[in-house]
Amino acid sequence: MSIRNKQRGVSFFSLMIILIVAGVFFAVGMKLFPVYWDHSLVTSMMEELVEEPETKRDSPTETRMKVSKRLRINQVSLPVKDAVIIDEKEGVKNITLKYDVTVPMFYNVDAVVKFHEQYEVIIR
Repeated sequence: MSIRNKQRGVSFFSLMIILIVAGVFFAVGMKLFPVYWDHSLVTSMMEELVEEPETKRDSPTETRMKVSKRLRINQVSLPVKDAVIIDEKEGVKNITLKYDVTVPMFYNVDAVVKFHEQYEVIIR
C-alpha cells in the first residue's frame, strides 16, 4: 500500500451538499433582490426630494403628493398606504419612511424585511 493511493478531492455526496446549500442561498437572494432594489430606488428618491429647495416651502400634503408622483414614475408601490409619515414642527420637517415587506420563500416559510428611514428638512 503506497501513499499515492490516497483519495483526493470531494466525494459526490459532499459535492451535492455544497450545491444544495449554494442553491438555497441563490434562491433566497433572487427572491429578496427585488425588495432591496425597490428600497434603494425609494431611498434615492427621498434623498433627492430632501435636497430640493422647494421641499422647504411645501406643505406636508404637497410633499406627500410629490412622493406619490415619484413612486408612480419609478413604478414602485409601497406595501402600506401610510408608509410615508410627514411631521412638521419647530422649523423642521421630518419625513419618515417605515414599512415591512413579506416575501414568500418556500412552502410555508416567509421572509419579513423591515425598512425604517428618517429624513430631515430644515425649513428656516
